[in-house]
Amino acid sequence: MATVILLRHARSTANGSGVLAGRQPGVRLAERGEEQAAKLVERLAGIPVDAVVTSPLERCRQTLAPLLAERGLDAAVEPDLAEVEYGEWTGRELKDLLKEPLWQVVQQHPSAAVFPGGEGLATVQARAVAAIRAHDARVTAEFGPRAVWVACSHGDVIKAVLADALGVHLDGFQRIVVDPASVSVVQYTETRPFVLRVNDNGGDLSGLVPPPAQPHEPAAPAALSSDAVVGGTTGA
Repeated sequence: MATVILLRHARSTANGSGVLAGRQPGVRLAERGEEQAAKLVERLAGIPVDAVVTSPLERCRQTLAPLLAERGLDAAVEPDLAEVEYGEWTGRELKDLLKEPLWQVVQQHPSAAVFPGGEGLATVQARAVAAIRAHDARVTAEFGPRAVWVACSHGDVIKAVLADALGVHLDGFQRIVVDPASVSVVQYTETRPFVLRVNDNGGDLSGLVPPPAQPHEPAAPAALSSDAVVGGTTGA
């Protein structure tokens, strides 16, 4: 299967504001976020991106704009990669939400958390993982098992996808950190995902490009890629 770069949108006007923005309209990239989006072009310069998928929210579209312009690509909009629907919590200050009994459920037992008037985190994980896997299968079918593609989404959504890829119960997803403009990388196979990067904020990404097929490889190398390397990989 292909390799997916899970990109969190760059820093927005809501990040650090003390308010849970959720799906509120009008949340755009902050000045720092615009800088991060511009640097993304340089970070991915050596990566042959075959396809791009994005959450419909404006901050994700803005994050991808420089990369899409530089590559001459369009992004497919995927509603199932949208931010969590926080319902009645949307737009409220975090200092007030800390007092809500549900806050501790979100922190300690997120698989049971359902936001009033919104959705549950278990539902978020189910929709996001299904969307990522469906697009990964589509990209693989179109571009081959060595394809690389980008999915731009939101912090909690990406954390939920990574928890699934790591085989971690959703109740452990709060242990995963996903910063604005960070990339996390997953390679799905027929039997298991391989997590190649988590919350990468500036490292060399050239090693993510799958190597060219070798003459000795069988006709369907992807079918063998589900096996982990005993003793560890040899690196890029």
